Amino acid sequence: MYRTHTCGELRLSNVGTEVTLAGWVQRSRKMGSIVFVDLRDRYGITQLAFNDGINAELCEQASHLGREFVVQATGTVSERESKNKNIATGDIEIIVSKLTVLNASDTPPFTIEENSDGGDDLRMKYRYLDLRRECVRRNLELRHKFAFEVRRYLDEHGFLEVETPVLVNSTPEGARDFVVPSRMNPGQFYALPQSPQTLKQLLMVSGFDRYFQIVKCFRDEDLRADRQPEFTQIDCEMSFVEQEDIIQMFEGMSRHLFKTIKGIDVPEFPRMTWADAMKYYGSDKPDTRFDMRFVELMDVMKGYGFGVFDGAAYIGGICAKGAATYTRKQLDQLTEFVKRPQIGAKGMVYARIEADGSVKSSVDKFYPQEALQKLKTAMNAEAGDLILILSGDDAMRVRKQLCELRLEMGTQLGLRDKNKYSCLWVIDFPMYEWSDEEQRLMAMHHPFTSPKPEDIPLLDTDPAAVRANAYDMVINGVEVGGGSIRIHDAKLQQKIFEILGFTPEQAQAKFGFLMNAFKFGAPPHGGLAYGLDRFVSLFAGLDSIRDCIAFPKNNQGRDVMLGAPGVIDQKQLDELEISVKTQA
Repeated sequence: MYRTHTCGELRLSNVGTEVTLAGWVQRSRKMGSIVFVDLRDRYGITQLAFNDGINAELCEQASHLGREFVVQATGTVSERESKNKNIATGDIEIIVSKLTVLNASDTPPFTIEENSDGGDDLRMKYRYLDLRRECVRRNLELRHKFAFEVRRYLDEHGFLEVETPVLVNSTPEGARDFVVPSRMNPGQFYALPQSPQTLKQLLMVSGFDRYFQIVKCFRDEDLRADRQPEFTQIDCEMSFVEQEDIIQMFEGMSRHLFKTIKGIDVPEFPRMTWADAMKYYGSDKPDTRFDMRFVELMDVMKGYGFGVFDGAAYIGGICAKGAATYTRKQLDQLTEFVKRPQIGAKGMVYARIEADGSVKSSVDKFYPQEALQKLKTAMNAEAGDLILILSGDDAMRVRKQLCELRLEMGTQLGLRDKNKYSCLWVIDFPMYEWSDEEQRLMAMHHPFTSPKPEDIPLLDTDPAAVRANAYDMVINGVEVGGGSIRIHDAKLQQKIFEILGFTPEQAQAKFGFLMNAFKFGAPPHGGLAYGLDRFVSLFAGLDSIRDCIAFPKNNQGRDVMLGAPGVIDQKQLDELEISVKTQA
């Protein structure tokens, strides 16, 4: 056999035992007549010792081992004189009697260490080397344990894991599809699924009652830290349920994951309406690890001759506790921050609460102290606090700008601790949102979401005011999952399609299979999907989901290791009857 033990399991209790280990050379160092080699595998690191006085030939062989050589070593476990408390095997070493080089290695392009000297692009190009780093491997081990506990919980609650197709039809709503040409059906295309949404609803029509799947999904959209062209969902659906049933079931699953994986007992999740989330945080995924809620200030700040405020449709402020010590330079930097094109504010007003309770602001010439004291009261501010105010013509836009400022202040003040978790449900989303690009109402979630029963009459009179029977789970300002009660009545589904601008013929062509299925007895049903990558990255304290995916894409959607996407042979194009325009 290649090994009797791993590089992470030997302890003082094994002293005197002859063992064989196999792994990669982490590093080697010569100290006088002894060569020490750190041997690494997935399980840990064990020190090998080669003594020139005992076996000069073997010591000479060890001195020529390079980083990442794959070796097999046989020897006797011995207690170390100089112990290493930083590794689990630090009390012992192996006095080697036999060494076999299984495979030599070129010098790796970056160090295989916790803090590597390789940049992101280089490490992605050599991802198979990056995966040898303990910190990266830990993330994938966490992902494995997370998925295992998800399956265990759902199995214990009667869910069946069912695989759905990867080659499906293209859908007109949502993000762009990745399309796959069909050789046997020239001129026709499959799409890779953005989610198994309609298929899991058909499983409910089929009587499966409780379904789940840990499934790959694909969306051809612009990328950011928490997006990838392909990602993994924990996709779930239940029959004969209302919103409360689903919330209880999956809040229970989330608390199970926190307990079994992180050892944390999280309290019952509070609930917040979408309207309140936007009013107080400017986001439908508010970070509630810290307070700093918005306060509307139209009644307080208007009427004093400051034109920016007097002509504004919305004025809102946040109170940063203890931040009155911010210098003018820091405040100018915050102003430049909110004026960045990505945020789009025209400026920022600030007010400091001095030690004596007086208020010093950037607009003192317009506001007497009496007015500033009203501001202080409205903001519930105290000595040492800093008030930051934004305004504008569009209330929703200003709230989103204020949201970015709030998050920036939370970061600067150390209030966004990755080891602290604040969970909540956001409920009562609008059914529709207006698209300037499409010049029509679009489904905020998807066209199969059911309206709240009490709002159904509004579909005929004011569809924009209809609330959806939808819910999102938010943790630390990240939407980790979301879902809805689905429409199970074919007539109601047809009305929703009409509001979204589909003719009956278009609806039948795209979704006829689902609407026809509803005619054969569809149960009330609903579900949700979690972003597995996002959830795991939260547990791991990562800034990007890429670090918990084995082989991720970069910010341009490319796999620089595989060289994908790439060109294909003309023969393949001809078989598919596809012509490709080439740039001159």
